[in-house]
Amino acid sequence: MKRFLSWQMTFALILIVLSVVFYFIHYFIFRDVHHIFLYLIGDIGFLFLDVLIVMLVLHRLLEHREKQSILKKLNMVIGTFFSEVGTEFLKKCSLFDPEMADMGRQLVIKKDWTDKDFLKASKSIQGHKSEIDSRKGNLHEVKDFLVGKRQFLLNLLENPNLLEHESFTDLLWAVFHLTDELAHRKDLNKLPDTDYQHLSGDIKRAYQKLIVQWLDYMKHLKKDYPYLFSLSMRTNPFDSNASVEVK
Repeated sequence: MKRFLSWQMTFALILIVLSVVFYFIHYFIFRDVHHIFLYLIGDIGFLFLDVLIVMLVLHRLLEHREKQSILKKLNMVIGTFFSEVGTEFLKKCSLFDPEMADMGRQLVIKKDWTDKDFLKASKSIQGHKSEIDSRKGNLHEVKDFLVGKRQFLLNLLENPNLLEHESFTDLLWAVFHLTDELAHRKDLNKLPDTDYQHLSGDIKRAYQKLIVQWLDYMKHLKKDYPYLFSLSMRTNPFDSNASVEVK
C-alpha cells in the first residue's frame, strides 16, 4: 500500500513540474502573463464541472455496467442451481401444495411470453396463498435430497457476488433452513401436528421464493439464451404435458 501511494505521489509531482515547465516556456516565448492567468483560471473553474460530470455521469455509467456484468455472471450461478437443485426441488415441493393444479396452469410458459406475461405470473404467485401441508408429500425424500445437495449449496454461498442478488440469497437461506429443520428430525413420520405445521411454513417459504426466482430465471433465458429457454420449457416442472423430447 505504501509503495502504491509513493508511486502516486511521485507521478503527481512529475505532472505538476511538467505543468510549471510548460507555463514558463509559454512565458519566455510570448511574454504574456495575462494570457497565462486568463486561461489558467478558466481551466481551474471548469475543473469543478469536470469532476461533477465524472462523478455523477461517468461513474454511474461505469457502476451500472459493472453491476450488469456481475448479474450476468450470477445468472450462470442461478442456472447451475436450477440444474442441480431448483427444478427437482420444485417438483418435490409441489406435492405438498393441494392447489398445485390451479397454480400450475399460470406457470406453463409459452414461447411468445413477453415481459408483461412474466410480471403478471410473478405477481399472481406472490399473491397466491398456498396452503402447504407437510403431510401430503414425502418428507424423507425431500430430506435426503436436500442433505445430499448441502455441499453444493454451501459452495454457492461462497460466491461473494451473491451479495448483489438479494432475492437469490434469501432463497438459499430459506432452503438451508428447511434442510437443517429436516436433518435434525430422525423420524419424520411421527411428529406432533404443531411440528408438521411448522415444517409446512418452512416449505412454503422456500417454495414461494423458489417459484419467483424460477420465473425471473426463465425470463432471463428467453431474452439472452433461447436454446436454454427451449430446454427449460420442455422440462417445466409445472407443465404436466412437458416432454424433454422435441416434437
